[in-house]
Amino acid sequence: MNRRTFLLAATVGAAGAQTRIRIGFLGVSHSHAWDKTVVVRESPDWELVGVVETDAALRARYEKAGIRILSEDELLGDSSIRVVAVESAVPDHARDARRALAAGKHVHLEKPPADNLAEFQDLVNLARTKGLLLQMGYMWRFHPGINAALEAARKGWLGDVFLVRGTMNTLIGPDRRPEWALFRGGQMFEQGCHLIDPMVRLLGRPQQVTSVLKTHGRYDDKLADNTAAIFEFPRALGVITSSVLHPGAARHRAFEVFGTNGSAVVRPIEPAKLEIDLAESAGPYRSGLQEVPLPPYRRYVGEFDELARAIRTGGQLGVTPEEDLLVQETLLWASQM
Repeated sequence: MNRRTFLLAATVGAAGAQTRIRIGFLGVSHSHAWDKTVVVRESPDWELVGVVETDAALRARYEKAGIRILSEDELLGDSSIRVVAVESAVPDHARDARRALAAGKHVHLEKPPADNLAEFQDLVNLARTKGLLLQMGYMWRFHPGINAALEAARKGWLGDVFLVRGTMNTLIGPDRRPEWALFRGGQMFEQGCHLIDPMVRLLGRPQQVTSVLKTHGRYDDKLADNTAAIFEFPRALGVITSSVLHPGAARHRAFEVFGTNGSAVVRPIEPAKLEIDLAESAGPYRSGLQEVPLPPYRRYVGEFDELARAIRTGGQLGVTPEEDLLVQETLLWASQM
C-alpha cells in the first residue's frame, strides 16, 4: 500500500468511525435485551455506550461482557447519545420511553409498548412533537418469509385474502409465570402480539375481536397461558393462538395467509421456511406448491439497520405511527385490556 492509498484508507476509516450512532439501553431485563446488545455491538452503524439497570445480577452479566453500566442521568443527560433502546420490564416500557423522548432521544421500544392505548398515544404524540423516531420492537417486521407472504397478499398474487392464521407458542417454567401474569391478556399480550402485528398491517382494523384467555396449566396462578382470538375483518377472518404450555414450540410457530388463488405459509418461523401454493401462477411464483428460497435471517438486525438509516437520512420508518397505534389498539382488544 502506497502512502496516498494509506492516507485515503485512514481518512475513510476515521470518517466511518465518526459516523457511528451512539446508543444506550434503558433497562435490560427484557428477554430480548441481551441479543439486541450483541447485534448493536457487532454493527458498524452503532456505538453502544452502556446500559442502565438496577438488578444486580443483570448488571454483573453486562459488566462481565465489558459493557459499561450507566446511571439514568448519564444516559439521558448525554447529548451525544442519540438513541435509547428501552428493554426494561413490560410494565415500565411506556414510562421509560417517555423519559427518553422527553430527553430528546430517538427510541427503540420493546413490545408491547404499554398496557393501554392512551399511554401509547401520548408517546406517539410526544415523538411527533419533538421530531423523533419511535420504533417498535416487533422482531419479525424484517422477517423475509413473513414479508414475502405479506407482499404476495398485497399484490393480489394469492387472490382475495379470506383468512390469516398464526400460532405463537412457547414453554416457560413457573419462575416466569408471575411476570407474564401481570396483565389480563397473559400470553396473547406477551407473545401473540408478534403475529397480530403483521395481520393488522395487512388487513387493517377488525370489525370485531373475540378472544378466549384461559388458564390451563397446572399452576397456582391466574396466568392466561392458553389463548386464542378471532378477528373479523370486512372480507376476511384472522385467527391467532398463543400458549406457554408447548414443548418444542418453535418448530410449530407459523404465520399463514390464505386467498382465493392460494396460500403463503411460513412454518416454522425460525429457521425461516416459506411455502407458496397457487392455483394459477402469479407474480414470480408458478402454479402449485413450491418452497421459496429466503435470504439469511437474524433477529433484530433489520430493525437496527432501518433505525440507523432513518436517523442518517432524516427519513421515516417503514411502519407508520398510525399503523403502530392500530396494532396496539387491536392487541389490547384481543387481550381484553
